[in-house]
Amino acid sequence: MNHPALATTAQTVLRVVVGFLFAAHGWQKYNQFTIAGTQGAFAQMGVPAADVVAPIVATLELVGGIALVLGLLSRPIAALLTLNVLGALVLVHAPAGVFVENGGFELVLLLAAAALAVVLVGPGRLSADYALFGRSTSKLSVLA
Repeated sequence: MNHPALATTAQTVLRVVVGFLFAAHGWQKYNQFTIAGTQGAFAQMGVPAADVVAPIVATLELVGGIALVLGLLSRPIAALLTLNVLGALVLVHAPAGVFVENGGFELVLLLAAAALAVVLVGPGRLSADYALFGRSTSKLSVLA
C-alpha cells in the first residue's frame, strides 16, 4: 500500500475489532455459559475431548483477544485463533449451512478470515509488537 497512514489505520482497526470480538466470545464462555456449560455444549455438538477443549478455547479467545487488542504477539495469537474457528467451522457449523441464525458458518468464516488477515499483514505500527520488535535489527522483527 502506498499510503502508510492508511495501512496503519487499517491494520489497527482490523486487529482491535477482531481482538474485541474474540475476547467477548471468551468472556461469554467463562461468564455467561460457564466453563461447565461450555464443556457440555461442546460435548453435545460432538467436539472431541470437550472437557479439555472448552477451557482451552475459552482462554485462547479471552486472553488472545485481549492480546490482539493490545497488539501483543499478534501474529502467533491470530494464527491460533484462525485454527480455533476453522475447527468450529468444520466440527460444528458447516453442516448447518451458511447463515448464523441456523447455526451456520458465516460468523466463524468471517472471524477466521479476519484473524488470518492479521497473520498476513501484521499488527501495524500502533501495537505493542511494533514497539517491542519493530526495529529492523530485532531478531523478532517478524512479529512487528
